[in-house]
Amino acid sequence: MDAVPGPELLARARLLVAPELSAPLVRELERITGRGAEPLGDGEPAGGPLLCVGAALPDAVRNDRLLWFHSVNAGTDPLLAAGPWPAGALLTRTVGRMGERIAQYVLGWVLAECQSVPEYAAQHARAEWRRLPSEPVAGQTALVYGTGDVGGAVAGLLRACGVRTVGVARTARTGPPPPGFDRVIGPDEDAGELAGARWVVAALPLTGATEGFFGAGRFAAVRGATFVNVGRGATVDLGALEAALRGGGVRRAVLDVLPEEPAAPGDPVWRLPRTVITSHSAGITADEDVAVDFAACWEAVREGRRPELTVDVERGY
Repeated sequence: MDAVPGPELLARARLLVAPELSAPLVRELERITGRGAEPLGDGEPAGGPLLCVGAALPDAVRNDRLLWFHSVNAGTDPLLAAGPWPAGALLTRTVGRMGERIAQYVLGWVLAECQSVPEYAAQHARAEWRRLPSEPVAGQTALVYGTGDVGGAVAGLLRACGVRTVGVARTARTGPPPPGFDRVIGPDEDAGELAGARWVVAALPLTGATEGFFGAGRFAAVRGATFVNVGRGATVDLGALEAALRGGGVRRAVLDVLPEEPAAPGDPVWRLPRTVITSHSAGITADEDVAVDFAACWEAVREGRRPELTVDVERGY
């Protein structure tokens, strides 16, 4: 587990910020830390411990001078996959209101589907008048993979609409389920719930254990559910998903994330049947999110506490 930087090192740390950060955000980071910001680039910076804020860590600062890196994104798997993480360097991330945004994204698609919104939009384009059935959400089941901040927010919003919410965590839980969930099970107990679910929501981080997690076996257990992925694209075997869509086991798919992004116009993923792809936009973090979360991490580190938004670099989240 990475150590919290001591006060002497923190006082000497140079603040390096990615060039894509907005000027107002940089000024806020300077205010929080009480020091001027320098650009985080590909070149080797001058001496001293380094405090970096951005989305990617250049190789030039991937060394023992890195004291702390704060990611402006919630997902840090690209950071960790780019090379060995410097020993002892703290990694924190931005979550902000991502859970709230993703939960509303999922609920929006759930309600749109139940009210035949895609079909009505298509009928409108054809100037066609035809009544279509609606489907109440209450009493149906959503199986939510991932019971952390994002999965919990998704489950809580769906449950408020009367949806039965079953969470899938790394291990089965005993005792009362966490807020938002009616029940939490382990991944080896999901076959029955997959068969009875109306929606399967993937909100998993990408780790060695979750890569290709949604494969032929799991999709074969689905009986007419809509699959929504708001986690990581590489957790899904797209070939297995396509087979399940064409076979009818999966009713529809809504994919906010893909294994390779962005998808080129000729990518076969655009031709998946009954599928909508959005541009990794369900939980975009705003400047305010970065500033608020960084400030909370800064305060914790100054007090010698491990920030709540610390990433376990061994587990990947």
